[in-house]
Amino acid sequence: MARRILNRKDLRADFEAAERVKQDDDEEVEEEEEGEDEDEEEADEEAEEEAAPEVDEAAAEEEEEEEKPKKKKKKEPKEPKPKPKPRSRAAKIVRMKVVWGVFNNSNQRIAVYEYPKRKDADEHAQRLTADKKSTHFVQPVKEPIEEKKEA
Repeated sequence: MARRILNRKDLRADFEAAERVKQDDDEEVEEEEEGEDEDEEEADEEAEEEAAPEVDEAAAEEEEEEEKPKKKKKKEPKEPKPKPKPRSRAAKIVRMKVVWGVFNNSNQRIAVYEYPKRKDADEHAQRLTADKKSTHFVQPVKEPIEEKKEA
């Protein structure tokens, strides 16, 4: 069964009409709330009118009409706050030293030798390879230098 093609312009017009009705209802609710405040003001005005000579009623109606359509003021964009300058913290500099590490096939460190003792590290790796029948190798490793704190 074929469906009728919807006319988008008609749907848009219907939607806009419904929006206008909704806005009118909202304005009426606001006016009713304002009306309660205005009732008090009108009572004060009536008392003043009785004491004062009659004012042109047409002018008074025009003033009321001018008051009714209150336009919402657009909020002025606030000046953006200046971004705070990022604090640059001096990174703690950790001094590093290079040592020779003897490793097995699983990359587990077996032994550590100071940098000038590379020959000892190579010999140790060869002995382990021959004894345990698995490969061992030497690789440079960087470690932090432990500084002694003087009390």
